Amino acid sequence: MRNWSGYQTAKRDLIRSLSGTVLEIGAGSGANFADLPGTIEWIGLEPHRRARAQLVRTAAGRRVLAAGAEQIPLPEASVDGVLSTVVLCSVADLPATLVELRRVLRPGGRFVFVEHVAAPRGTWTYRLQRLAAPFTRRFDRGCNPARDIAAAIEAAGFTTIELDHYTMPGLIPIPFIAGAATR
Repeated sequence: MRNWSGYQTAKRDLIRSLSGTVLEIGAGSGANFADLPGTIEWIGLEPHRRARAQLVRTAAGRRVLAAGAEQIPLPEASVDGVLSTVVLCSVADLPATLVELRRVLRPGGRFVFVEHVAAPRGTWTYRLQRLAAPFTRRFDRGCNPARDIAAAIEAAGFTTIELDHYTMPGLIPIPFIAGAATR
């Protein structure tokens, strides 16, 4: 478990480590542009109409795709990197999404992720996440705070996975992971 104060640095360093053609899933309004290397060819994937409209304005001519991460409209082995920041909690089908991410990555390509995740089972935080899940799924674009994203990434068939765990302090401590997986 890493200290929360290192979380922002880890996130920035992971994003800056991307190169080549990079697909950002759930790109929202483009909040990660400041940390993305200027040398990459960026492609954004955003399923939500309003967020996508804002993203098109922010992306300033970069490619924006209207699709969910479960069916990415790109050819197999077409990107060098995939970026996901607090997105996997809300995809409709997490295993299908991870299969798609591996499919579009070139061999040796990197999937960089920064995600909030389920607390360990049996903890009061996990119980609160489970209680909140029906509400967050309905009112927060499908977010399931009790989703075990780390286990899903580990089961998805990547060749190597490196990740660190963080906990955002507060009344309800929120667990996060940050890392990279290689195809």
